[in-house]
Amino acid sequence: MVTRNEKGFTLIELMIVIAIIGILAAIAIPQFSAYRARSYNAAAMSDVRNMMTAQEAYFVDFDTYADGVASVVFSNYGYVPSAGVVAGPITGTGSSYVIGDTYNTSAGEQAVTYSVSGPGESIVKHNPD
Repeated sequence: MVTRNEKGFTLIELMIVIAIIGILAAIAIPQFSAYRARSYNAAAMSDVRNMMTAQEAYFVDFDTYADGVASVVFSNYGYVPSAGVVAGPITGTGSSYVIGDTYNTSAGEQAVTYSVSGPGESIVKHNPD
């Protein structure tokens, strides 16, 4: 009688391992996407706060609030947009300002827009349609 001393995995064992990996991936990938979207939205809110701070610094220097595109107006005040976040125009009327259109476009979901009116207002989140 000849006995073979073959080592390895059977087809059934390999299929079970692949099925387990597939189940774990199906659970993990949606969670990762949600965390990524939340991080982009947190970066957008942080950018709005930074623009508010830069707007107040501009007011201290010129006794009026700035008007224009945030990255151009506030580049001298240390404002740098976060990666994946697009900062929209700001509107200054001398004694008040509106900062808006700061949203994420890189998360793969619909963009979330944030805006704030100042001075001293809170940030408002505008949910996507």
